[in-house]
Amino acid sequence: MKLTHEEITRFDERGYLFRPSCFSPEEVAVLRQAADEVYAMDRKEVWRESSGVARTAFAAHTYHEAFRRLGRHPRLIEPVMQLVGGPVYMHQYKVNAKAAFDGEIWQWHQDFGTWHRDDEMPEPRAMNIAVFLDEVTAANGPLIFLPKSHKQGVFEAGHDLETTTYPLWTLDRATVTRLAEQGGCVAPTGPAGSMIVFASTLVHASAPNISPMNRSIVYLSLCHVDNHISRFKRPEWVAHRDFRPIEPLADDCLADLADPLRGTGNGSPPVHGVDRGQPRFRCAESPGDRTGGRPAA
Repeated sequence: MKLTHEEITRFDERGYLFRPSCFSPEEVAVLRQAADEVYAMDRKEVWRESSGVARTAFAAHTYHEAFRRLGRHPRLIEPVMQLVGGPVYMHQYKVNAKAAFDGEIWQWHQDFGTWHRDDEMPEPRAMNIAVFLDEVTAANGPLIFLPKSHKQGVFEAGHDLETTTYPLWTLDRATVTRLAEQGGCVAPTGPAGSMIVFASTLVHASAPNISPMNRSIVYLSLCHVDNHISRFKRPEWVAHRDFRPIEPLADDCLADLADPLRGTGNGSPPVHGVDRGQPRFRCAESPGDRTGGRPAA
């Protein structure tokens, strides 16, 4: 799952890279069921919208086996290691729900701005990587990016404590307008199983989901181990404190959960370092990704 030179060049230019259909339908089914299970849990890590539906499940890799495996999947870990230039640890893990009709807005923000202000992460040597658990369309609240905004540093932001149930450091309209005029505004869409990796300084948001279609996305926030946080203001399940490098699992670690006749088949973790042959599934490169995805709706 190494990125090509062309992909790295596109990422550097725009601040994100979209790879559709990176996980098979069988693997997505495992993760989709896992998401429903964690959303239903009565845990402090599961935040809810004002309507009561789940908004985000933090640290799901610590209490659900499918998400533990996804958090160490080579299709996610290896590309990020390439981009940050070395081993990474898990800074944050979220399973974000945009429930049909009730999924609320995520305001315009930079993730590194929050990590730097709240957690004292020294530098933006960190990346986000997202996996679609549902088909993401223009109608159900896709991620919206401002390409090239990742190269302009950290912007001033206000701490919004009122718009949603989740506090966020947000950018003002004048800043967002200026950045959109410079680099455009895009919203990558695609089938369940697609993947996006994007820079921690890239300005992004998502609109409310008033459609009848759910939209769930898993987010891994990965940071170079030499760049770990030094302030522990937020709970450990929001900003993790285990700075050990992630060791990727075998490529078929999720497929084992989908098919009990393959591999371990009993839900036990695969053995680290065992070569299980060639991956059964590889990401496709979207021709449309070369032009920056579809315009935001």
